[in-house]
Amino acid sequence: MTVQQDSPGDSDTQDLEVWIDQDLCTGDGICVQYAPDVFELDIDGLAYVKSADDELLQDPGATTPVPLPLLQDVVDSAKECPGDCIHVRRVKDSVEVYGPDAD
Repeated sequence: MTVQQDSPGDSDTQDLEVWIDQDLCTGDGICVQYAPDVFELDIDGLAYVKSADDELLQDPGATTPVPLPLLQDVVDSAKECPGDCIHVRRVKDSVEVYGPDAD
């Protein structure tokens, strides 16, 4: 599946965001291994997303944009996550495209 699968050439399909459900996070750190620019483990042992400014976003449901060059790493993180807690969705309609709730 590619980012542009639904409507090729539509740049809106490239605007994705990611968030982590900390209630399901196992603290395995696989996401950090795949995409350290997007994910980070905090002192509580759980993974969180980071802002574009490298700030840890600890509010429940906090999202961060998925940089297109890191898309595959973020997707791999979602696929390999043992807690199924990484959600990647389109910004324009909040539809999950990768993660446990994706079609």
